[in-house]
Amino acid sequence: MNATTPGYCATDLNDHAGHRTPEQGASVIAGVALLGDGGPTGAFLAEDGPLPW
Repeated sequence: MNATTPGYCATDLNDHAGHRTPEQGASVIAGVALLGDGGPTGAFLAEDGPLPW
């Protein structure tokens, strides 16, 4: 199991103040979901790679 962050996305919730689009944020989450069995486990991942817990 992994955790991921989409980053600061511009949405209605933050009055579109984010610097990423919702589509960019979704692609990060989809990428982690599609890693499959060959990917890392127990990681906190962002677009640029693992983040410290």
